[in-house]
Amino acid sequence: MRYYIADCHFWHAALNDHMDCRGFASVGEMNEHMIECWNRRVRPCDEVVILGDLSWGDAARTTEILERLNGRLYLIRGNHDRYLKDPAFDASRFEWIRDYAELSDNRRKVVLSHYPMACYNGQYRLDEQGSPRSYMLHGHIHDTTDQALLDAWQDMASSTMVTDPGGRRRPVPCHLINCFCQYSGYTPLTLDEWIETDRKRRETQKEREFDGETGVKEGCQGAVCPDQGHIPAQDPGR
Repeated sequence: MRYYIADCHFWHAALNDHMDCRGFASVGEMNEHMIECWNRRVRPCDEVVILGDLSWGDAARTTEILERLNGRLYLIRGNHDRYLKDPAFDASRFEWIRDYAELSDNRRKVVLSHYPMACYNGQYRLDEQGSPRSYMLHGHIHDTTDQALLDAWQDMASSTMVTDPGGRRRPVPCHLINCFCQYSGYTPLTLDEWIETDRKRRETQKEREFDGETGVKEGCQGAVCPDQGHIPAQDPGR
């Protein structure tokens, strides 16, 4: 089985109070919670593609985390994966480390980058039923205003009609999925699970906008790990 996840930011204590507002009492509590959620889902033989910013820690602290995570690990390099530059860091825990990759996942192309790409390779490819054959999986933007802007871009693209090579009028396919760890309760998900998670997230956002809320909320929402209780929020969410 192959899973995907982005922006775990192990050892990044500030994310409990700023930007993500994860709401853990300490960075140690956050690390333990994320490791537990990860290992509950991932078996040693499973693959996990990490879409950048795995750890804020140094070489030693990041190695400590990596030794406890199940699975065969593949890393798309993020802008905060600074431990990779440390000569003391042993990268052998990763099957590979790349800035960009394209893989096949159940007959679908997945384009992988830490940074979202509005126009990605294979974007217009559809199967016989008109379903997408290519997805762009990314991280980097967490749950910020940039996510709202990217959602608006996808809405605009998907409402724009073009003529395909067969002469049929179709909306522009646009399937970017932010695999931000908080969206999945800190649990790596399969491609199909991320597709469904993204659909539900966007539906919820549209309901908020319909109710008079605009953009993303300010403050902190907390998070939920599957099969565990809610991590309480300190303030309303962003």
